[in-house]
Amino acid sequence: MLVKLAFWRYRRERIFINLGVDSRAIQYQRNSGILIKYLPEQSVPLIAQWIVEFDFKLKIKRERSTRLGDYTPPRNGLNHTITINHNLNRYAFLITLVHEVAHLVTYNQFGNRVNPHGREWKQNFQKLIQPFLNTDIFPVEVFSALRAYMQNPAAASCSDENLLRTLKLHDAQNGLVFLEYLPHGCLFLYNGSRIFKKGEKIRKRFKCSEISTGHIYLFNPLVEVEVFESVSNS
Repeated sequence: MLVKLAFWRYRRERIFINLGVDSRAIQYQRNSGILIKYLPEQSVPLIAQWIVEFDFKLKIKRERSTRLGDYTPPRNGLNHTITINHNLNRYAFLITLVHEVAHLVTYNQFGNRVNPHGREWKQNFQKLIQPFLNTDIFPVEVFSALRAYMQNPAAASCSDENLLRTLKLHDAQNGLVFLEYLPHGCLFLYNGSRIFKKGEKIRKRFKCSEISTGHIYLFNPLVEVEVFESVSNS
């Protein structure tokens, strides 16, 4: 009787183990099917593996003007959570996702005891990006800009003007242009509703006046705007 009980316990444990393996495999396949819509194809297998290995929930969010992605540590019994804006091109999506996974790894190592974008995070980001840092995944121009940026990565990839310009080359056409490309005095729409007039450049930003209020705002040269009215040549 004891032998039979031991046998059935062994068999049950094997079944549970196999179910666990099968469950992870199913999760991996499901993740891969979703990720292929957002990432360069060659990067999908490792990212799908990371989701299972690091046990995080990836949420694809609508566009947010203040952030490309973010990381939330586990709380109240929930998993690690990473969110990424849905409208990023494949290369920007991958870079942003690795950026956030670096936060997860750093949190697992140090909790909240280190600077969120300090030395520990930078080292993890540099290590995690290495498997993707090749021209099989990134176009040559993005690879070159990314490699330069990764020498000392900042809190946001969009803070590196060279990398941002290069990534924007691969965005879908949406009728928007960088403010820096507009001529002086041009009227432009910001956020699709507010009309501004482009003024002089003060240090690193452009001084622009809002038409409806006359208030002056300083704009990053790489903010995306829509031309409202070009400057007359007369």
